[in-house]
Amino acid sequence: MSEIEAKVEEVSIKETETSDEKVKSEAKVETKSQPEVKKEGPEKWGIVHIYSSYNNTIIHLTDLTGGETVAISSGGIHVNADRYESSPFAAMKAANAVVESARNKGFDGFHIRVRAVGGVGSRVPGPGAQAAIRALARGGFKIGRIDDVTPIPHDTTRKKGGKRGRRV
Repeated sequence: MSEIEAKVEEVSIKETETSDEKVKSEAKVETKSQPEVKKEGPEKWGIVHIYSSYNNTIIHLTDLTGGETVAISSGGIHVNADRYESSPFAAMKAANAVVESARNKGFDGFHIRVRAVGGVGSRVPGPGAQAAIRALARGGFKIGRIDDVTPIPHDTTRKKGGKRGRRV
């Protein structure tokens, strides 16, 4: 028997000494402290793909197979100037839009895959990646795995500019 049930029973035993109104109000207070009951059934998980470059941040939520798009948003949608598309603020706004859509569709948690440009470009994610991850975590969802899926060549791919390079 839990403490809450014990307190409620003690209150009902003292009912002869106190008025009925006081007992009912105390019982109501005790039941409010119980945790909320979760919905039954399997949890619904998804994968959030975050592509973060120095020009934009794109956040794409799919199901676990990656085949069906659930929600997608980019930093460029939420700001007016081109130079702010890759900013942490724009990434946070895009992540919040994806979180709202995921909440409406009944998702409980997701895995995160962070991708930078890769190849001959930058192998470090842009400035919006970390802000997007923080906004997703604050959305109230369970976070499974956070992976870096930046494409890195095993040997060197050829940079643009030709044999003699860029001539200035």
